[in-house]
Amino acid sequence: MRTNDADACPVCSGPVADDPRFTSWCPACEWNLAPSSPAPAPDCTARGRRRAERRARKDEATRRAVRARVERVYAAASADRSAVRDPAWLGATVLAGLVHLATAVLVVAAVALLVAAPTWPLRVLGLFAALLVFALRPRLGRVPRHGVRLTRSEAPALFGLTDRVAGALGGRPVDLVVITSDFNAAYGLAGLRRRRVLQIGLPLWSVLAPGEQLAVLGHEIGHQVNADSRRGLWLGSAMDALEEWEQLTRPDLYRQSFGTFVEAFASAVLQLLVRPFNLAARHLLGLLGRLTLRSGQAAEYRADALAAALAGTEAATGMLRTLMLHRTVSTSLLRMRADLARRPGRSGARAPVQPWAELAARIAGVPPLERERLLRVSARELGTVDGSHPPTHLRLRRLSERPAVRGRLRSDTAEQAAIAAELAPAARLIAVDLEIGGFTGTGRRVA
Repeated sequence: MRTNDADACPVCSGPVADDPRFTSWCPACEWNLAPSSPAPAPDCTARGRRRAERRARKDEATRRAVRARVERVYAAASADRSAVRDPAWLGATVLAGLVHLATAVLVVAAVALLVAAPTWPLRVLGLFAALLVFALRPRLGRVPRHGVRLTRSEAPALFGLTDRVAGALGGRPVDLVVITSDFNAAYGLAGLRRRRVLQIGLPLWSVLAPGEQLAVLGHEIGHQVNADSRRGLWLGSAMDALEEWEQLTRPDLYRQSFGTFVEAFASAVLQLLVRPFNLAARHLLGLLGRLTLRSGQAAEYRADALAAALAGTEAATGMLRTLMLHRTVSTSLLRMRADLARRPGRSGARAPVQPWAELAARIAGVPPLERERLLRVSARELGTVDGSHPPTHLRLRRLSERPAVRGRLRSDTAEQAAIAAELAPAARLIAVDLEIGGFTGTGRRVA
């Protein structure tokens, strides 16, 4: 960071972070902390200004409400008042029961119309109801189609590590590991046999230190034992059904942009008929999300605590700080793709450098001030990994409030090398998919 006058903050005259690779900002007064995209040209009419003011007030009220909710959850988690079975969970369970009851009534109606309807129009209506029932059926989860699947015979060292993690946390062993191109990791159950599936995003895994990799495994496998009600079949299938209702009743699906007057009129009537159902589905889905917010985010805090107990507080903190770099990783991957496209050895005899080692080196070179900026942006904008997680800065704060621990598990160098060798074929395939490498010396893609 330079300190000459040319690089002084225009607000407080303090020094700014001026690394050309990242956003220039002032750590003292937070000038340019989160630069926004250019705003569209304003509507200069009085009606346009009033509409813009109403929208701004609504957005601000929404932000305040969301901040208040997540801070209440954080306060409850900090005071150990985040009960697994609280009144909100009971309300969500009852609401999910009503959703399932509606689906059951639809099943009975479909069967009755198909079997006992006296006229063919009613039987057609029964067929339509049966199609709706099929769309609303409970989802049992599925193994991701994208990614590389690894079994125990293909990755004994990786599964040995996940078995040790599951044993230390009191969970059950993982049945399948899927290596993906996402900057994320996930755990879930799939199929009628309820197979335990662990997803590991290679862009995330490759930029984490060994202890942080262990913390990721602890967090994800910890969802087996952290009592996250959202991952259960009862609540999860109810939310899936409401999402399906919301999608099926969107008025835009029934908008007729061409055709005869009769078709246009019928389309307008159909849009009016489905709109109340769409509004009801949206509001019920939002209500169910709010009712499960406390238990779900509290479960994420518990998963972070399990990760810290397993791998150590420092490793869990490093994992969370790395998760804030998702945009930086995306940008790095785009630059690596562009560099590879310009590289003369791509189709010749010269092979490209190891793409995942290069990505790890790029992310390791992110300066501390850029990491600090991302942390402050998370605090200002409630940045999260996704909508189901608490803001990352609150997760970091919660870990810092707990007594620091060293962790119960370690992964030695030999185990790390064995896991890297097992992941190498998947790494080459995903590098090809992302167009950042994965070519042999003759320019052929590695299958």
